[in-house]
Amino acid sequence: MKLAFSSNAFLRYSIETTIARVAALGYRGIELLADVPHAWPAGLLEEQKQSIRDALAKHRLAISNINAFMMNAVADPRQPYWHPSWIEPDPHYRAIRREHTKRALQLAHDLGAPHISTEPGGPLATGQPWQAAADVFYNELMPCIELAEKLDVSLLIEPEPGLLIERFDQYLEFVARIDSPRIGLNFDIGHAYCVGEDPQHWVAKMQDHTRHYHLEDIADTRVHQHLVPGRGAIDFAATLAAIQRTGYTGWLTVELYPYIDDPDAAASEAKQFLEQQ
Repeated sequence: MKLAFSSNAFLRYSIETTIARVAALGYRGIELLADVPHAWPAGLLEEQKQSIRDALAKHRLAISNINAFMMNAVADPRQPYWHPSWIEPDPHYRAIRREHTKRALQLAHDLGAPHISTEPGGPLATGQPWQAAADVFYNELMPCIELAEKLDVSLLIEPEPGLLIERFDQYLEFVARIDSPRIGLNFDIGHAYCVGEDPQHWVAKMQDHTRHYHLEDIADTRVHQHLVPGRGAIDFAATLAAIQRTGYTGWLTVELYPYIDDPDAAASEAKQFLEQQ
């Protein structure tokens, strides 16, 4: 089991300090947040990229994934992770998401990361039909797919409750339009649980699409609030066993961004729990 930890729980620390702390906790990998304060691509100088490379080498950490989902740098008051989305009514505003994704793909290439993850469309606007929004998402995403192919980096869609693509059947319907080896799935087990798709039942069904996993727990209410693995209702033993049966050898990244007050304790508890399953 290759465990990584997402840097988005360490928003009060520099990326270099975060790398050191994650390594000290015993993780083998780190998910790099392509956002402030860690690696916002639009403002990242070559010297800063080299500093990240140096820190990774010093602490012997690999990049499990580049998280291009969150966009705190834009600071949209509605929800700073989701906006600007791929399906904003204003084409100029949604272009910020598209160009950010292109820069994140280039960052992944520059740092040797295998893939980036992005939001699954965004929240539907009032009166916006699902199919019409999916068409907008497709048109905005395709230039990024073309760049991903050129850079040999994969682009992973992460279904999320409340957004355009919430469920795996919606993901499959959408990606059926895209003929590219560089499109894939970021399988977030907590998100699946929130929409009633218990992850242990979906791992095998989605294995041909899954390139990366996010791990977190969710309460039995299925409300979307990330918890430390072991504190909620997800059957981790069954889910990890299902992943193992598929022959998956990639990264399992623990994502606990709500725990910014004490990310070290959350990361340590999660690692201990997961290694006991």
